[in-house]
Amino acid sequence: MPRTSAYQANRDPVQLEYEATGAIPAEDRQFATTVAKAFDLLRCFAPVEPLLSNSELATRTGLSRPTVSRFTYTLTKLGYLRADAKSGKYRLAPGVVALGYPLLATIGLRQLARPLMNSLAERARASVSMGIRDRLSIIYVETSRSSANWPSQMSDVGLRYSIASTAIGHAYVAGCDDTERTALLNEMKVRTPKAWAQYAQRLRQAQQEFAAKGFCSSYGEQHSDYCAVGVPLGRTVDGESIVFNCVAPGSVVSRKQLETSVGPQLVAMVEQLRNVARTL
Repeated sequence: MPRTSAYQANRDPVQLEYEATGAIPAEDRQFATTVAKAFDLLRCFAPVEPLLSNSELATRTGLSRPTVSRFTYTLTKLGYLRADAKSGKYRLAPGVVALGYPLLATIGLRQLARPLMNSLAERARASVSMGIRDRLSIIYVETSRSSANWPSQMSDVGLRYSIASTAIGHAYVAGCDDTERTALLNEMKVRTPKAWAQYAQRLRQAQQEFAAKGFCSSYGEQHSDYCAVGVPLGRTVDGESIVFNCVAPGSVVSRKQLETSVGPQLVAMVEQLRNVARTL
């Protein structure tokens, strides 16, 4: 499935590797490939590339240009895409937001967590986010940033980060039960062999770290200038597995501070929310 180098530079390489292997086994006769292709097309758009032409979408998805043209026409009619008047390219339309909102609205913990996340973000001069799993990534469903100059492209609702290479992803794996963890690690191994070869040892270490400290840490693995800790909350009554992180610039928070202060504070925040979640 060909993609341009500029596109790859703006996408999580683990997610790209996952997509290249095919998310669903070809022998699954129940799988509606047309629906899958339409959603794959919508997933091509990103904040760094909000406008894409039929030709660019064809390159990114591996679909033929006539097929892409039919998809973009249909998705425009349905309100999920709209054509840019100046360039003629396509951008996501409000229908995409409406599609995702019911999920966000049903995660009642977001509203309860927000003031606690805001407080920790300010104390740590950091960003605190709540995430859920999407394929082999964690996608942010709530985020709080300190009032300091914090880049929004690093922390915002809807951003996704690889499970394999991040503190929040490692915390998610550590919080799984044995059966779920085995299935997830096997999926990583099969779907993303390059990422597995790079991060398998780190994932094993992260489970040991979580058992010893109650959180998982990352020092410049995802972004060289940032460090992070992650803590799983577990599964809520609605069946969604929730995980949190706290990310800070290395220039603001030292490794020692992350280990002795920020990490334990995130653990305490999540424990407080866990107690609340039991009543939901």
